[in-house]
Amino acid sequence: MRNRLLRRAAAAGLSLAATAALAHHSFSAEFDANKRVTMTGTVTKVEWQNPHTWFYVDVKSDSGNVANWGFELASPNLLMRQGWTRASMKVGDVVTVEAYLAKNGTNNANAHVVTLATGKTLYTGSSAGSRP
Repeated sequence: MRNRLLRRAAAAGLSLAATAALAHHSFSAEFDANKRVTMTGTVTKVEWQNPHTWFYVDVKSDSGNVANWGFELASPNLLMRQGWTRASMKVGDVVTVEAYLAKNGTNNANAHVVTLATGKTLYTGSSAGSRP
């Protein structure tokens, strides 16, 4: 009886792990490695969370219109190994972001390199590669 319960619990755990793995997307499913852009703007929000950290930036176009862009980063753990801290980028900071555009045409991108107003460059642990 106990072995049957252990097998059922193990099967349920594996099933949940497989579901979580399927829910996590690959870089190539979401972003276009051939559409690299560079944008400068003001940080409006930073979300340190798993599986990916996100930050949002108001970017002003040449015509003066402002659009809010979301940028995906690596997990908080990987970012910390790349030299990031939670204080590296704060709301109100001006940043320049090199990123890969979302395939679906939304204002989202996968950040590759972030340059702070101080000139410090931070690599993002992007699924497309962490170094240019």
